[in-house]
Amino acid sequence: MKMKTKAPSQLLLSVALLSPLIHEAAAFVAPSKILPTFSLTSTETNDSEISLNPVVASVKVSKTVEIFSLVKQMEADGEKVTSLCVGEPDFLPPKAVLDAATAAIRRGDTKYTAVTGTADLRNAIADDLKRRKGLEYDPQTEIIVGNGAKQSVYQGVLATCGPGDAAIIPAPYWPSYPEMVALAGAEPIIVETTKESGYLITPEALRTVLEANPHAKLFFLCSPGNPTGGVYREADLSALAKVLKDYPNVAVLADEIYERLVYEGNCPSFASIDRMFSRTMTVNGFSKAYAMTGLRLGYVAAPQPLAKAITTIQSQLTSCAGSISQAAGVAALTQVSDDELLENVKIMKEKRDFVLSELEKIPGVSVSVPPNGAFYILPDVSGYFDGDDTELCLQLLKSKKLALVPGSSFGAPGTIRLSYATSMEELKIAIEKLADFLGEQST
Repeated sequence: MKMKTKAPSQLLLSVALLSPLIHEAAAFVAPSKILPTFSLTSTETNDSEISLNPVVASVKVSKTVEIFSLVKQMEADGEKVTSLCVGEPDFLPPKAVLDAATAAIRRGDTKYTAVTGTADLRNAIADDLKRRKGLEYDPQTEIIVGNGAKQSVYQGVLATCGPGDAAIIPAPYWPSYPEMVALAGAEPIIVETTKESGYLITPEALRTVLEANPHAKLFFLCSPGNPTGGVYREADLSALAKVLKDYPNVAVLADEIYERLVYEGNCPSFASIDRMFSRTMTVNGFSKAYAMTGLRLGYVAAPQPLAKAITTIQSQLTSCAGSISQAAGVAALTQVSDDELLENVKIMKEKRDFVLSELEKIPGVSVSVPPNGAFYILPDVSGYFDGDDTELCLQLLKSKKLALVPGSSFGAPGTIRLSYATSMEELKIAIEKLADFLGEQST
């Protein structure tokens, strides 16, 4: 199909969706400056022979960030775009959090803290994990506060994986997982799951991939999942743990950033399962439950040998997290009640139920197992565009100015990810646009 370039934003869309090797950092500049390839050769001089680290060429850009950047540029150009791309709550942080951040600034708490975080925050994290999860960590040696959960995940990878190693990643997955493994020089091993199981890895599949990959050093476990919203129950975790007991050299990175956004039942921590504490790095943070995305605050809790390695890495990368953010984190854990957070969960559940009910009305769109956590839905749309979800999202944004993320970027081709962490008004507009667009494809 020959594409017309009626507007600069349409050309940018083609680059953003179809160029596989754009560096992620470029996605944070104006989309008009995003280029499909790197070049360090000046147009004015030709005296440089600098080359980039070849690892960079193996790292794919996050399509979520690309599309979000493009949407912002389209809006700057005066176009009205509806976006369900980014996993960011539409509500403000709790008042106690905002007040604590303001008070910290006024007190002048703007100095460096310890690399692992303030004692107040580490103690608060340890108390919270003990109260809600039954996990006991030494706040002095087993908790490291970082600049967001993403940094904590990456440092967990660096602490356990290197050249010659492999990391097991169930699909669908957060797109940063395999790229982080690649940056560490290790090999990401993707394990397919099924929509009928709610995209949860089975113990049989885990054993099979571990038997086939004796060089595996790390197993990723995200619960609730992004992009699926799937939640592992205690019985599910125990079955996986039974397999892992036969592979004592495999560490576990348990990404639990969405664990306070669960709609039915609870979300147990993998570290609480019998004999799993000593090998598990539990990653969590404040972005999702407390809507503190821009404050960039997360943490990893791990047994001392792993925690020490992560601390060493962080000391050379970023040092401490922001002091103001840490003060806000203390307030989040000590002043915000469970009931206050549950109110947000109720609102999210209403949005989830609305989107699910509307998707059921669209022919050729299906959700086998409703998500039970996080704020994403991953419907199957493989009946459209011959299963090319990237082309679907490209044409959807051009035609209806609705931005969604192709499921192929999460290792789930033939699907699209919808984030319902926005207003109900925006969701109604988005679903109407999606239904109209898919209806046009059927005529």
